[in-house]
Amino acid sequence: MSLANTAQSYGGVTKTFHWLTALLILAAFPVGWFANRLAHAIEDPAIATTPEDLQQAAQLFSLHKTIGVTVFIVALARILWALSQPKPGLLNAENKPEAFAAETVHWLLYGSLVLVPLTGWIHHAATEGFAPILWPFGQNLPFVPKSPEAAEVTGGLHKVLMLVLLGALVLHIAGALKHHVIDKDSTLRRMLPGRIELPEPPQQWHSTAPAFAAIVIWGAALAIGWFDGAYSAHPTADHASTELEAVQSDWQVQEGTLGITITQLGSPVNGGFSEWTAAITFDDPVEPGPAGSVDVTVAIGSLSIGTVTDQALGTDFFDSSQFPTAQFTADLFKTDLAYEARGTLNIRDKSMDVVLPFELDLLDGTAKMQGELELNRLDFDIGKSQSTEDSLAFGVKVTVALTATQAE
Repeated sequence: MSLANTAQSYGGVTKTFHWLTALLILAAFPVGWFANRLAHAIEDPAIATTPEDLQQAAQLFSLHKTIGVTVFIVALARILWALSQPKPGLLNAENKPEAFAAETVHWLLYGSLVLVPLTGWIHHAATEGFAPILWPFGQNLPFVPKSPEAAEVTGGLHKVLMLVLLGALVLHIAGALKHHVIDKDSTLRRMLPGRIELPEPPQQWHSTAPAFAAIVIWGAALAIGWFDGAYSAHPTADHASTELEAVQSDWQVQEGTLGITITQLGSPVNGGFSEWTAAITFDDPVEPGPAGSVDVTVAIGSLSIGTVTDQALGTDFFDSSQFPTAQFTADLFKTDLAYEARGTLNIRDKSMDVVLPFELDLLDGTAKMQGELELNRLDFDIGKSQSTEDSLAFGVKVTVALTATQAE
């Protein structure tokens, strides 16, 4: 069997690309379907789920994404190879309507094999969440920021284009079976392994009409998705955030971030709390020693941490409905090298003594600080049903950065 194509038959390389792509697609569809069903069950409060369900969903999504990236790479290689090869003529070219439909489906297949995994890959890169791609690359993409809006749009595009791919795949298989069973020609046989005697294809009539028809179909599908709301934000569980009271402070926070980083299946997932208050007293001493105090209140319901936000706020984790706030009360100290906040952190119904080391820049009544510490989630009964680190690591990194001005 020749590796290259001829006017009558496909070569070994093209056949390998064809069946490898078919195998990957037929694996990706059921894996993605089962992963989505399990994810919907986890998000539904009426359905009892276990930590094992969450881990299984993450593993299935990881496998689905990994297969998808593989499809994208194989599809690009397949297209580049096809551009360098003669294309065997259609055996039914004299039947112009049928030939037009066949070429349109081929355009849909080739385009969808690139667009579907690409939109899924961009969705993954734009999302803060779990289920990493299992290749040693691809967790992030150039020019793709972590953005809920971009994730929603590309996630919707992925689903819509996936339906186009599924439809084209069904038509492609149906056409191949029609040629083999009804027409009894060699269309299917010339894509099978081995060497067979093949007829000379009839005269061909090629035009750009099938490619244009494929573009129209993609456009129609995308328009239907738009009207159906596929690219807009989907409702999530209602986790109301407690409205925090204003506090009196010698230093007024002008801007700041309170972030957390968890490790899900070996990959970091970043998030943060958008609502918190800080009552600060501070007087920078000349020598190391006491420097003031801080009292921080955090609205737990203001947490956003990508695709796992609902789980993080649920009863097994922060349980924001029962424990709406967290508190950190500490004394501030100047050390030989930097500063420390030494105090008590209250999360849920647990309290722990912690030390937050931080750096501080003071200039003309403006203070800029940044610090971080690592906590063990089990110390606060967070995710205690996940008593191992198979899915969720024990360590949680907390980062703080703020700019405050001294009140007059």
